[in-house]
Amino acid sequence: MRLGTVLTTLSFALLAATAARAADITVATTAIVEHPALDAARDGVRDELAAAGYKEGENLRFLYESAQGNPATAAQIARKFVGEAPDVIVPISTPSAQAVVSATKDIPIVFTAVTDPVGAKLVSNAMKPGANVTGMSDLSPIGKHMDLIKRITPDAASVGVPFNPGEANSVTLLALIKAEAPARGLTVIEAPATKSSEVLGAAQSLVGKADVIYVPTDNTIVTALEAVIKVGVDNKVPVYAGDTDSVPRGAMAALGFNYYDLGRQTGRMVLRVLKGEAPGDIAVEGVEITELYVNPGMAAKMGVTIPDALIEEAKEVVR
Repeated sequence: MRLGTVLTTLSFALLAATAARAADITVATTAIVEHPALDAARDGVRDELAAAGYKEGENLRFLYESAQGNPATAAQIARKFVGEAPDVIVPISTPSAQAVVSATKDIPIVFTAVTDPVGAKLVSNAMKPGANVTGMSDLSPIGKHMDLIKRITPDAASVGVPFNPGEANSVTLLALIKAEAPARGLTVIEAPATKSSEVLGAAQSLVGKADVIYVPTDNTIVTALEAVIKVGVDNKVPVYAGDTDSVPRGAMAALGFNYYDLGRQTGRMVLRVLKGEAPGDIAVEGVEITELYVNPGMAAKMGVTIPDALIEEAKEVVR
């Protein structure tokens, strides 16, 4: 083969490789902890990108790191991702979103599974976020959750709420619970836990004080959910949850979102950004469809019988 032909061939190969690299994208995802709901949201994002033609290992570099419940680690991950200059960063959960938003004003951010984006100071206006940030809210329909408690346990007069006061999302949810519970004849009893090792003690503090326990979408509490379930079973205190992924783990009932679908919806927002839309021009979205999950077996262990009518309504009955 002549030298000119070899050079021409190499030139075309180099151009092709350069074009392929130009088509590649990097999406960096991070969560404050690993638990089924947040993991499902992450998987939903990745699957939505795949459905649009962005395949991991082909033209997509999909990064993921968990902060293992440590806010300082979340900040380190955020800075690390900013240094790698991905096309989009997707923080999952309020603490991770706060860390990422504090780390960059330039790289597009599409958060997900954030309870109160405005209250967490991620955006100043949900309809017009501005800057480089937008995303998905998973604000729980607290009023409906309190209604569910009264439908299954109508004689309940008090609800115990284990929560981490260091999570902005939990502070918001506790305020909503305090606003909605009295209208249903429920007194709210707080049980703070700042880390997962404190969750068992927080749950035990509610025994003899709370008629039922409600676990909000608090990452610290959900990570140690089994500790709360044990307290519920041992002391015949019904345990409700704010997310449906907690029902297969032992909560007796939950009315919540499908976090995988939440991730898919988030993935569609990421695709809009990849196509050139500015995140600040995309309104924060929420999820309106809720699903009822019940676990009659665990309910029985907690001294409760779930009405047949509710079982028939349920999207999922865990046996």
